[in-house]
Amino acid sequence: MKQILIIATILFSFQISFAQDQTDLPKRDIKKNEISINPFNIVVFGALDLGYERILSSNNTLGFDLFYRLTDDDDNDDDNDDDFIDTDDVFDKEIAFTTRFKYFFGDRIARGFYIEAFGMLSFGEHEEYVEVFDNQGNFISSNYVDQEYTDFALGFAVGGKFVTRNGFFIDIGFGIGRNLFSDKSPEIIVRPNLYLGYRF
Repeated sequence: MKQILIIATILFSFQISFAQDQTDLPKRDIKKNEISINPFNIVVFGALDLGYERILSSNNTLGFDLFYRLTDDDDNDDDNDDDFIDTDDVFDKEIAFTTRFKYFFGDRIARGFYIEAFGMLSFGEHEEYVEVFDNQGNFISSNYVDQEYTDFALGFAVGGKFVTRNGFFIDIGFGIGRNLFSDKSPEIIVRPNLYLGYRF
């Protein structure tokens, strides 16, 4: 009986010390989920860009992004001739769903510098130079025309994620990729990333 009490006491003490060790760890080292928003895209491009990321291991994460353009500059081209930046020339996509896989370098848990592979399904309008010919092959006219597209792209990115002890983070990166299927979509896509988020 005395041996059982000794073993039970040891196990209970070990459990208490383990629980204390867990509570002493920073939130960034024990939480597995992240939500984020890209304020740069809201301010500059008028687009809502939200992200969710799941920590798979200390070096790997799997994430999903939703990009949605809230404004359409094509409707106000005459009024925006003096704008500092034409957002339609930067982002042809209007809606995009992105899946991304990150690999982090070093022994810190899903933070620091990383490389990323991503796949993006996007919808939008892309401006193309179109030439019109008659039935005999004679040139008639040419013009730039907006063409609607749906396409899927593969690409990669590099960046860094910097996480506070309380779980707040900033994720800065830059990605580039190529659309694969539609001849109406932009051939090359870019993903400038500046996410602010929280790990929970």
